[in-house]
Amino acid sequence: MTKSLLLATTLCALTAAPLMADPVKITLLGVGDVYNFAGDGTQGGFARLNAVAKAERAANPNTLYLFDGDMLSPSLLSGFDKGQNTIDLTNLVPFDLAVPGNHEFDFGPENFAQKLAASKYPWAAINITQKDGTAITGLGGVVVKDIAGVKIALIPVAQDTSPEVSNTDDLVFLPTVDSAIAAAKQARDNGADLVVGVVQTDVYNDLQLIHSKAFDVVLSGDDHSYGTSYDGITAYVETSIDARLLSPVDLMVNISEKDGKRVVKWTPAFRFIDTATVTPDPETQALVDSLQKGLDDTLNVAIGTTTTPLDSRRNVVRAEESTMGNLIADAMRLQSGADVALMNGGGIRADRTYDAGATLTRRDILTELPFGNTLAVVEINGAHLREALENAVSQVEKGAGRFAQVSGLTLVYDPKAEAGARVTEVLVAGAALDPAKTYKVAVNDYMLGGGDGYKMLKDAKQITDTGAGALVAQVVMDYVQTRASVQPAVEGRIKALGQ
Repeated sequence: MTKSLLLATTLCALTAAPLMADPVKITLLGVGDVYNFAGDGTQGGFARLNAVAKAERAANPNTLYLFDGDMLSPSLLSGFDKGQNTIDLTNLVPFDLAVPGNHEFDFGPENFAQKLAASKYPWAAINITQKDGTAITGLGGVVVKDIAGVKIALIPVAQDTSPEVSNTDDLVFLPTVDSAIAAAKQARDNGADLVVGVVQTDVYNDLQLIHSKAFDVVLSGDDHSYGTSYDGITAYVETSIDARLLSPVDLMVNISEKDGKRVVKWTPAFRFIDTATVTPDPETQALVDSLQKGLDDTLNVAIGTTTTPLDSRRNVVRAEESTMGNLIADAMRLQSGADVALMNGGGIRADRTYDAGATLTRRDILTELPFGNTLAVVEINGAHLREALENAVSQVEKGAGRFAQVSGLTLVYDPKAEAGARVTEVLVAGAALDPAKTYKVAVNDYMLGGGDGYKMLKDAKQITDTGAGALVAQVVMDYVQTRASVQPAVEGRIKALGQ
């Protein structure tokens, strides 16, 4: 099925609705990037999210509860059940519509298909097809809702960079922005009173969607931040992470007629909910407690201590040398016997700090490395290693997950130079990188498969069999446990000119 046919079959024809004597209040509750089923203990998590969703629906039957991507992965528990916990928890209070994020494919399309079938709510994305252009079974397109006489077109759009950052196999992801705008305009032409984008994409794409003026509302995930805006045309919500901060949007909609034409006017009212103030939903909390107990019994086992502070905050591991990154990369290199190790910052996920003297547990390491990636060692020449490092710093200004934490080398780069020509110096074991020399490089199997733009590794000669490779998390746990005490420090492995 072609892109145009996919839109045509999923975009319902909109018939004229009656005019309304009084304004109608429609509430849109968007959420995305919910990974940690229990939140942090005081804020976020599914029990608080479900409580908010129930309350919103009770307060206003004209509520649409919308998910804008990323929950099957990554999380500590999802590393064991491939995201089934998130389906079980959201099935208790189902969404009106869910859009797959790139992390829905971390365990492959087959797993996503299984979770889609297990969901008690619809999933949709207008820009994902099979390799031959046909639709994916069970994955819908544009959804039209009639809410109290108001025709609302929901435009569900996935992140087109998913093949670079997840395990999408042969699935095709059409351009996020172009697909979204085309569908929004078509929905408007077909008579939609309101056009709502439910999107999983970064803020750069969000701005293009807003500036297109094709949308009344854009609910977006992916950036892990919270924000709202309204420019007089498009209301916008960036939906936070782990349901920590929520912003229901109340739209007061008035539909009238002028010169024989339907006139739709609306105003938005943003509300702010810090879920630290929310009482968890009891039914959901009971399931959360059961899941938590199972994890605690398995993972609360001490493996060693750190005598120096550790930092795995997202903005650090994706932009600069970090102590947690050094710990992981050192473990990969030293445990495998490689010359160099590269670890994509996007694979380090706990987003936290540890004080000097902290005890490290299995839980800590598996929270940092939840994807279940295996360790691989490849042989590549210095030219390809340099290419890999160029890729690592090519999108540093965007906070991209391809930024590499390293071991066995030092890197100097110019962040103001053109991407692909930023690396100014590389030393391996203190010697200048030799383009013709062969180096043993430890990476994870995701990078080896070309993930995060590391395509130069796909054809590298493998020394280890990735199918039988050790989990990176296990390698790090063994490294810490063998030493009993670790002391990683920022050593100048990665230097940015001008900073």
